[in-house]
Amino acid sequence: MNQTTIKTPVHLWIVGILAVLWNAMGAFDYSATQLKLDFYMAQFTQEQLDYFYAFPAWMDAAWAIAVWSSLLGSLCLLLRKSWAAGLFGLAILGLATSSVYNFVLSNGVEMMGSEAVIFTGVIWVIAILLFFYARAMAKKGVLQ
Repeated sequence: MNQTTIKTPVHLWIVGILAVLWNAMGAFDYSATQLKLDFYMAQFTQEQLDYFYAFPAWMDAAWAIAVWSSLLGSLCLLLRKSWAAGLFGLAILGLATSSVYNFVLSNGVEMMGSEAVIFTGVIWVIAILLFFYARAMAKKGVLQ
């Protein structure tokens, strides 16, 4: 069996490092909210805090899946593991579920404002780009 080693392109390191940093911010946001860290939660109004703390368990689970699978997917990119694409796909499912809750089933737009809609749009774009990037790298054999 002839197996060739594919050189890791520089852009993989750049994308992987930026993805880890981006998703680490999301993981911090999730953790700080779940732990109710005063220094972080002080930026929100009492109504916003009540909204966050009233999330149903399935919403918290969807948010956790989105955040932690994104971070793991980013680490898998750096480790050149083909699991990255699947993890980013799982993150998109978690993001979809939490977006439905925030923008359809609850008053998330009212609570967080139009900035939350814009920021969620940015999150969606990055999540989709990371998914397709990881899939492309896997198809090229860069991810094993």
